[in-house]
Amino acid sequence: MIYSEDEILQYIEDNDVKFVKLTFCDGNGKMKNLSIPAAGLANAFVKGVRITPKKVAGLEAAEGRDLFLFPDIQTMTPLPWRPQEGRVIRMFCYIRYADGTHFEADSRYFLKRITKDAVRRGYRFRFGTACEFMLFRLDSNGMPTDRPHDDAGYCDTAPADKGEDLRRDVCLVLEQMGIHPVCSHHEAAPGQHEIDFDAASALRAADAFLSFRSAVRSVSSVHGVYASFGPKPLPDTFGNGMHITMTVYRDDEETIDRRLQQQAAAGLMRRIREMTLFTNTAVSSYARLGAFSVPRTVTWSLREEEQLFRLYDDPAEEGLTLRAADCVCDPYYVFGLMIAAALEGIEEALPLPPEKSGTETLPHDLGEAVDCAAQSAFLAAHVPPAVLDSLLARRRTAWEQHETT
Repeated sequence: MIYSEDEILQYIEDNDVKFVKLTFCDGNGKMKNLSIPAAGLANAFVKGVRITPKKVAGLEAAEGRDLFLFPDIQTMTPLPWRPQEGRVIRMFCYIRYADGTHFEADSRYFLKRITKDAVRRGYRFRFGTACEFMLFRLDSNGMPTDRPHDDAGYCDTAPADKGEDLRRDVCLVLEQMGIHPVCSHHEAAPGQHEIDFDAASALRAADAFLSFRSAVRSVSSVHGVYASFGPKPLPDTFGNGMHITMTVYRDDEETIDRRLQQQAAAGLMRRIREMTLFTNTAVSSYARLGAFSVPRTVTWSLREEEQLFRLYDDPAEEGLTLRAADCVCDPYYVFGLMIAAALEGIEEALPLPPEKSGTETLPHDLGEAVDCAAQSAFLAAHVPPAVLDSLLARRRTAWEQHETT
């Protein structure tokens, strides 16, 4: 539902809203927020709310200049796990300088800009996600352990599946926030779960993904367990991934054009090695790739196999699914770069290679991913230089620290 500023202010008055959480992403894709009294929201719409860039990872591009959060009025939602008296609402924000210009390292604006460019070229993109996480027991001090919450397997039921009630509560919370999961189930590893989301516009799908992560953490805390989205929480079993389904439409059409999806897939296949630093951001991301049915080789298939991309031969199905990303990424950058790569494939009419063919692989570790990104003309053309340089430096440091410990 699209609101106006006046409608939001009236909602605050009618529903005893006392605080507003202004939400944004840091440079590592981690959700951050700043709370203001509800009475201050009208001023925030006009002047924004100042944050301190030097205290937030990845915002170094501001170079000491002040940054301000400006709420996106279309994202207002109540937080169901907060009190019903003295309620709390949340709004995603854009980050701007004092003069009103957009901050170049604002990943949410990065996605909005690329989406608007796609529309200008005559294309619309929609994204759906399938997101995995693991639940772990807490010790006597309330700290996470490495003991999974249960020993159940794929699609098992209670009592073996001890997370059934937690998944239900997460889905109910998301429904109250206007986000509609399509299914949930226990996954293959001990304590592992998956919740899937239907297709939506790129910006809405990215916002929903961050809301999902926040809801899982909050509900898990209430249930007395710890939720991990880490790519490889346990060394000898499946890791946590995120399947991303992308569909592209010509602006004046509602039906799926298979040739268009194939060209988009060809563009993604050409650029995916360069993009892996964004889809797989952690050292442990690369322990997950190439193991337990997770693809590493850049190939595609029409079937659910160990291919990096799945396409669909039924025109009623979605366009294509990327199977390598994980849930600690920044979805705004990932979706934006997927759109940019897909547009290259479409506008150059790139042909798909034969099904299941190809020997090129994704990077084998974070160090190789940094090298691929540093040499990428594609990333240099789309990601602001200061943002890319900062990201490369942080990831290179993470890899060097890993190698020396």
